[in-house]
Amino acid sequence: MRKIVVGMHVSLDGFVGGPNGEMNWIKANDEVFTYSDAMTKAADTALYGRTTFGMMESYWPTAAEQPNATKHDIAHAAWYKKVDKIVLSKTMQDAALKNTTVIGENVAEKISALKQQAGKNIQIFGSPRAVHSLMQANLIDDFWLFVNPVILGEGIPFFKVITERIQLKLVSNEALKCGVLVVHYERVLD
Repeated sequence: MRKIVVGMHVSLDGFVGGPNGEMNWIKANDEVFTYSDAMTKAADTALYGRTTFGMMESYWPTAAEQPNATKHDIAHAAWYKKVDKIVLSKTMQDAALKNTTVIGENVAEKISALKQQAGKNIQIFGSPRAVHSLMQANLIDDFWLFVNPVILGEGIPFFKVITERIQLKLVSNEALKCGVLVVHYERVLD
């Protein structure tokens, strides 16, 4: 069975975005990119919410062609172009974008069926509302949290909608030189 793996930057007080969704507090550098690169190598499908997909689609298709493209930009752009993309959205129409499927109804059932198909991991970067939906359906298998050294005080909470306990097992953790704590948890199956 395929795993759904979440990679999420979070503040020390549990927010994944500022009050208006701002992300200018996130530390993103080569240390952090080492982890995201490893996660993409283990995935053949990317899952996004509509807002995050819009941000990704406006950047990654041409990121490698920019004169200031980094090694990470080039590698991630190549991955983004080839992977299947799933967008969770009730408002977005099934766009005629390459390798992209929009799911707006029966999300839990369709994602459960997708997990049963052969393939590598299904990777989610960001997309807090999509993650909330999948957490409620108990479909997330791994959580990679990038705990940034900042307290926001308010914003978009990561664990906003949890109504049932999700038991986790610590797989690994590492404190990076930039101050980010990388914590990998795996869901404990009953």
